[in-house]
Amino acid sequence: MYIEDLKFSLWADFIERDYLDNEFKELIEKKIINGATSNPAIFKSAILNSSAYKEQIEALGDKTPKEKYEAIAIYDITKAADILRELYDAGDDGYVSIEVDPTLCDDAKATISEGKRLFKEINRPNVMIKVPATQAGYEAMEELTSVGIPVNATLIFKKEQALASANAFKRGSYKYNKKVDTVISIFVSRIDRALDATLAQKGVAVGMSGIYNAAAIYAQIEQMQVAGCRALFASTGVKDDTLAADYYIEKLLAYNSVNTAPVDTIMAFTKNSETAPSLPIAKEVLDAHFEKVAAAGVDFDAILEQQIADGLVAFKDAFAEIMEAL
Repeated sequence: MYIEDLKFSLWADFIERDYLDNEFKELIEKKIINGATSNPAIFKSAILNSSAYKEQIEALGDKTPKEKYEAIAIYDITKAADILRELYDAGDDGYVSIEVDPTLCDDAKATISEGKRLFKEINRPNVMIKVPATQAGYEAMEELTSVGIPVNATLIFKKEQALASANAFKRGSYKYNKKVDTVISIFVSRIDRALDATLAQKGVAVGMSGIYNAAAIYAQIEQMQVAGCRALFASTGVKDDTLAADYYIEKLLAYNSVNTAPVDTIMAFTKNSETAPSLPIAKEVLDAHFEKVAAAGVDFDAILEQQIADGLVAFKDAFAEIMEAL
């Protein structure tokens, strides 16, 4: 745990082979991070921009692009899991996430099959299978947890998604008859990037909609009290230079939660002495902000729906670019 009293964890939202052999180990040894996450966009950047993969790609010969991608991803995730294993064995998270093929987001059976296969091939208990929060995804989440596979529910923008994911985890864990570790990944900064220009023109506070939305979802998850399930704040890197680099970590410090962030964001936070929780935030405060958002002519629910759709497209596009390159 980065902050033991809060049971607050920091996970690195980054995977790349040279990084795993060097800085990743240092961050763990210094007790800065105790987990990691990946997604197709992260793997796209690593595979297309790092020379560390050239030899393996050449050795994979005439395998299909997806077979090549999985071989590369499984190698990196296995390496990360092994490095994190000591933390996992000590009960200090130690998880790394790998996402199923995002093109399967509306196919429950295919998602379940791929999730089980990836978990079996990696063969490490501290791997989380990341599943997008769609109708098919909820079915997959329940089935995967019902056989003891840890799951990261991703692309959460709405309370309804979080509740559906938590309920799927609850049902799955009940069938498994044991606690299964799960996280619900709430995306934050993308909301502010979509809204702030409009809100600024209307005199509404900027840089707060993503945080307040995440705070409301966090409260719902905590209220559910699903064993082993935590809120994970994702999309917490800052794109607005007027905000502090660690803005979305500091503003979302919360009991029993995880924040996964780019390494630079994490390092900025390590220079911050703030350890007091920022959440929960009073419902009256949240409601007052979103009343102002609505008065500014913004359909917040429509914004969230668009963010879900855009997020799925972004992951599919990243995956397609990997396939084309391989």
